[in-house]
Amino acid sequence: MEEIELTHDEKIARSKKQMMWFGIVSLIMMFAGLTSAYVVSRGRKDWVEIELPEEFFWSTGVILLSSLTLFLAKKAILNSNKKGATILTIITFILGSTFVFMQFAGFDSLVNEKIFLTGEGSSVNASFIYVIVVAHLAHIAAGLIALLVMTIRVLQGKYSPTKILGFELGAVFWHFVDVLWIYLLLFLVFAKDIF
Repeated sequence: MEEIELTHDEKIARSKKQMMWFGIVSLIMMFAGLTSAYVVSRGRKDWVEIELPEEFFWSTGVILLSSLTLFLAKKAILNSNKKGATILTIITFILGSTFVFMQFAGFDSLVNEKIFLTGEGSSVNASFIYVIVVAHLAHIAAGLIALLVMTIRVLQGKYSPTKILGFELGAVFWHFVDVLWIYLLLFLVFAKDIF
């Protein structure tokens, strides 16, 4: 079998991609732990079923749309369309920010229903919902920072069809947190029927 010698840049790119995937796997493990704890806790006598706020569902459409615009932004870069890439990356950032806003609106709805993280009006289920959504929002915040950096670099003309690694890494992370939210929402909706 013939060994192929990689260039220095190819080795760096491969290392960065591997680090991204290690990070994603660790996040999967963290959320698997949270959702597993949720399942185990459902057997408690003080478990109270909670209706998720509609803002969580609407925000899902927003985050799916953000994945589409980021996908199209990458295609624009690959087609040397700087203006299209810039507009689409900015739209993705705006959609990501809208997702965060809608998540906080969902928290407001929970509070208006007298469902709290701790104290009076809290329950094990409510605490799990808050913790899971806030943990996801922390990763969305990291994704928004990545999108901001990507937008600046697009504006500076730092990406091209042959130099797109940074954009790809940011896009992989953003798509991951999008898919993660869909999993979490479906889990919270259907866990009561499955487990």
